[in-house]
Order: sequence, then C-alpha cells, then structure tokens
Amino acid sequence: MLGQLLLAASNSGVVRRAVSGFPLTKKVVDRFVAGESVEEARNAIERLCDAKLAVTVDHLGEETRDARAAEATANAYITLLQALEPLRLGARGEVSVKLSAVGQRLDDAMALEHAREICAAAAAVGATVTLDMEDHTTVDSTLGILRKLREDHPSTGVAIQAYLFRSEDDCRDLSAEGSRVRLVKGAYREPASVAHQGRTAVDKAYVRCLRILMAGKGYPMVATHDDRMIAITELLADRFGRTIGDHEFQMLYGIRTDLQESLAGAGHTVRVYVPYGDDWYGYFMRRLAERPANVAFFLRALGGK
Repeated sequence: MLGQLLLAASNSGVVRRAVSGFPLTKKVVDRFVAGESVEEARNAIERLCDAKLAVTVDHLGEETRDARAAEATANAYITLLQALEPLRLGARGEVSVKLSAVGQRLDDAMALEHAREICAAAAAVGATVTLDMEDHTTVDSTLGILRKLREDHPSTGVAIQAYLFRSEDDCRDLSAEGSRVRLVKGAYREPASVAHQGRTAVDKAYVRCLRILMAGKGYPMVATHDDRMIAITELLADRFGRTIGDHEFQMLYGIRTDLQESLAGAGHTVRVYVPYGDDWYGYFMRRLAERPANVAFFLRALGGK
C-alpha cells in the first residue's frame, strides 16, 4: 500500500513541490543521485571505478513533450560521454536512456534519431547504451526502436520489467546470442490488467523471466539488491553452464554498496546505475517506493537524525 501511494505521488505536482521544499531533502536525494552536473557525475563515477565497479549513467528526466527539450537531453548525453572519454572506461562504461526523454511521446522517429546520436557517441568512446523501460504503454514502441538501433549498434541493451504479464514472452524474444537485457522487477504504478500486483507474485515473475534469460544465449544483466535473487542467479548460472563473465549484476547508486563491492571482489561484474541531473523527483520517489528502508532513511533525515 505504501509503495502504491509513493508511486502515485511521483506524478503529483503538489507533492513534488512539498517534498522539494523540505530543507533536508537534498541530503536524502544525495544518497540516490550522483549530483546535478556532469562534473559531479564524473566524480562519482571515478569513485565507483576505483572500487572495481562498472557504471551505467542516467541523465535524469522523462516525459518530454517539447522537441527542443528532447534535443537538449540528447546533447546532454553526448556531452557526458565526451567528458567520460578520458576515464577510458571501455565496457565498464554505459549510459541508460529513457526514450520518453528524447521525444518518444512526440514521435518515434524523433526518439530513434536522438537515440542513434547517443549510440554513435557511446561507440566513439567504447561505451554502450541500454534503453530504460517505462510504463506499459511504451513497451512496443521501445522494443521497435531497439530493433532499429541494433541494426547499426548491436550491443544496445534494453530493460525488461518482470511484473508485466507480457515480459516472459519478451524475454524469450530477446534471449538470442549477443542480446543484452537488464531484468528489473518494475518501478511504475501499473493496473492489475497488465501487471502482477503483490510482492510474491512479482518475485515469482522475476524468477521465471530470469530463468528464460539465463537459459538463453544472450547477456543477462540482473538488476536486484535481493539476496535471494542473487543466490537464484548463481544457481541458474551453474545449471545452464554460464561462467562468471557472461552475465552481470546491476544495482542502484547508494543502495547496498557493501554488497556491490563484495560481489565485485568475488569476480562478478557489478554495474551501478548512476543517475544525475536536476530533474530528480520522479526517480527519487520510485526509489522510496521500492524499499521501506529507503522511506525510513528519508524520515530519519527529515527528523535530523
């Protein structure tokens, strides 16, 4: 119930203004967001790389309904990638792109063109791109754009949200050799007609999707902070003859950093999802909705503890 309320609040302008107005909000946001500028993001990325972690960087923003704003977002990614080039991250560097931030709500062709520009800029510095998945109304469009991007940039990845009923079929379609798929549980408020609602049902759906990807020939990117899901991933890797280098774990910036470093120390590729930018509200509220511990952290900070 709390999670559903927070997801509803993520779309509320009234709540946005109230939360943004708390003097201590920035202290909490700084836990989950690497900063507002490219320089702040780069500093955070350097710290993560020093800890032997890979990164995928998200320029925060979504639901763009203005062509100039969509172009500005694409340019922000290109600027970010150019700033990261001296770090020579190679495969350890990636950017995550929400297609709605580059014009998807206006025109698929516009979003595709901007995504191509970002993919080209990433390729120029040896990095990759993964398309974030948003609410269920965008899935077909996102997968269609993915297919076109992969014609020239076959390493382009995509996120699949396990709580959607359709996702097992999508995982089967995306399990071919070389296909990079980030499996997440899902972080949007979806109706019961299209998505599992309870935690147990979502967990079971996640495991079913995970099994499909691990049995396939692609490159699964297992996005979880759940010890059970990590253990299941390792069991499935053993069952299907996977090695430590043909899949990876992904976790969010600022969450379970001890686990991130522990898995990396054991030889796993661990990629940290690093968001930056001033449009942090929607992302922040979804992080609160995902884990009660995040809400407790927020409330303690507001209380000055």
